[in-house]
Amino acid sequence: MKRFWSTLALVAAGFSAAAQQEVLSLEQVIELALEQSAVAGQARTSRETSYWQYRTHQANYRPQLALQGQLPNYSRVITPVVQPDGTLQFQAVRQNNSILGISLSQNIGPTGALLVVSSEMQRFDDFNRNARLYNNQPVNIGLTQPLGRYNRLRWDRRIEPLRYQESRRQFVLERETIAQRITELYFDVLLQQVNAEVATQNVQANEEMLRLGKERYQLGRLSQSDLLLLELNVLSARKALGQARLDAQDAALRLQIYTGQNAETLRLRVPDAVPYLRAPADEALAQAQRNRPETLAFRRRLLQAESDVALAKGTTGFQATLVANLGYVNSSRSFWDTYYSPQNQQQVSLVFSLPLVDWGRQKSVVKTAEVTRRQTEQNVAQEQRVFEQSVLVQASQLSTLTEQLALTAQADTLAQRRYGIAQATYKVGRISLTDLNIALAEKDQARRAYIAALRACWVAHYRLRALTLYDFEHQLPLAAE
Repeated sequence: MKRFWSTLALVAAGFSAAAQQEVLSLEQVIELALEQSAVAGQARTSRETSYWQYRTHQANYRPQLALQGQLPNYSRVITPVVQPDGTLQFQAVRQNNSILGISLSQNIGPTGALLVVSSEMQRFDDFNRNARLYNNQPVNIGLTQPLGRYNRLRWDRRIEPLRYQESRRQFVLERETIAQRITELYFDVLLQQVNAEVATQNVQANEEMLRLGKERYQLGRLSQSDLLLLELNVLSARKALGQARLDAQDAALRLQIYTGQNAETLRLRVPDAVPYLRAPADEALAQAQRNRPETLAFRRRLLQAESDVALAKGTTGFQATLVANLGYVNSSRSFWDTYYSPQNQQQVSLVFSLPLVDWGRQKSVVKTAEVTRRQTEQNVAQEQRVFEQSVLVQASQLSTLTEQLALTAQADTLAQRRYGIAQATYKVGRISLTDLNIALAEKDQARRAYIAALRACWVAHYRLRALTLYDFEHQLPLAAE
């Protein structure tokens, strides 16, 4: 019995080329799928995208050094020139006006200001008059400070780290979800393989019963009705075998498409019972709250709702921008002379906007954002309750599934033994054909029930890992790569 389960493979008629290939276990198929399948590649791409988005966010808070300029800026044109007497003459102008500067900028997150330290050199050449002039700003410090506006830097500093950590956990969740789906498809194939194997055995058994029945019929020990029933059983068994082979091929194809494996290499082994299928409900819930991306997503969504309220307030009421610049400037016909005795320059300006009559627009926009925030809070609370309930239900079902697996395994063994006894008893004429058919049906049903129970346990195992992102077998959280 145990040898049969360990050597079960795809139907030889449909997969004859696979007989020389290595038989794959469930863990091996999952590992291959996580490396080669398209869905696993999509998960890796999403993780990489989130990583570079977070790097972009981090760069916004670091100094930015830039070199800018316009070099060269040569022009040769005919332009109208107003003369001292008011007349107009067209003169040829040939000149170059180049600018080269370097700047160091830094965003200030808490206030949303932008601080810039720059240096700029301008050179003007008049080729017609053979004249040259330099304008130098060796140091210039500028500050742009929004007042009463929405500070995106401040909110991003709170939201983006959560989003990045959420994406890392989401990647682990997607891998566990892939493993769960692979498990479902894997056992779908196994179930069809079992059906095909059962159908093959049934064809052989029914053909043997038909041969024996013909001998009894010739001896007058079997009625014609029972002989016809034996022939009908053989036809039904052959038909079931053909359908089982088709179903096995279809199930294998679905698994191959999902995993990216070739049909020539896909041969499966019936796995043993789940090595560890116990998890206290309170511990499972604690691990889920600690590891799942939903925990971070709930916090992020609440912060995002608060950010939207701040955005509504910062774009409808009083808004102002303070701009201040302090630096030095000097002009000279010689480049080095521009560094001697530079003149200081200052600039301060305040640009503001205050709506006086907006017919309730500001209040409507802010109220809409506040109502949306309350709705988000309610949705998050409801989703959190549903999430916690799903974890508790899944954890509480594990012990029942374990018991069901043990019972179906025992029932399968008993059904196999009973059919063997019934087959031997029928050959000596001590039971009817109807009793033999009942034993056959019970044997087949018990075998299918065992595969179904094994499937339920393995799927529950990976579903629990996905729900908690925790490996209860090794007592470790599932971490991202």
